[in-house]
Amino acid sequence: MRFDIITILPETFGSYVDSSIIRRARASGIVKFKFHNPRDFVKDKHKTVDDKPYGGGAGMVLMAEPILKACGAIKKEKRRKVILLSAKGKQFNQKIARGWAKKYKQIILISARYEGIDERVKTILRAEEISIGPYILTDGDIASMVLISALTRLLPGAIKWESLKEESHFNLLTTKEGIGGEGLEYPHYTRPETLKYKGKKYAVPKILLSGNHKKIEEWRKKHQKENL
Repeated sequence: MRFDIITILPETFGSYVDSSIIRRARASGIVKFKFHNPRDFVKDKHKTVDDKPYGGGAGMVLMAEPILKACGAIKKEKRRKVILLSAKGKQFNQKIARGWAKKYKQIILISARYEGIDERVKTILRAEEISIGPYILTDGDIASMVLISALTRLLPGAIKWESLKEESHFNLLTTKEGIGGEGLEYPHYTRPETLKYKGKKYAVPKILLSGNHKKIEEWRKKHQKENL
């Protein structure tokens, strides 16, 4: 399986992918890793990849264009899946891990930071939003490592079959999938106001540009509820 990780801090993964079972699986060719930094796809001298959220609010949001360009530069396999790590995503579990390990040859992981990623990345790439649990992390890099760990160990040759067979999750038939995050997350957007990508236009919801803070708050609450 090939993992392509889009992150602004690829050095975070260095010691992890070079340790223990992951290192052995990598050395054996069972898994391959390629890191893609969105900063490599911007031209300003500060390598800017984030901006303030439309509609106001604390923190910064990762911009869509650098991430889309980074993903566009990835060599794609036919059996691939694009994952966006997010507190408001579907909660990851062992059943999902087993299904992905069997079905896909390439996993593209988009690691969030700050307040999140411009929602249009998910729309354009048709990425599946995934959370590793009902809590919020400082970044998506650790969440990416969790997925890497869960999937790698299920690949043939990565770990002894006996070790997998004896696990409590091995014969898992049904799983109640919980919610990701705390129900406090909502879609984020930042510059540009209208994103042009492959001939299509993707606009920021007009309400976030209105300056009407009451309406913006109502919009956000509505979308929070939809994520529960």
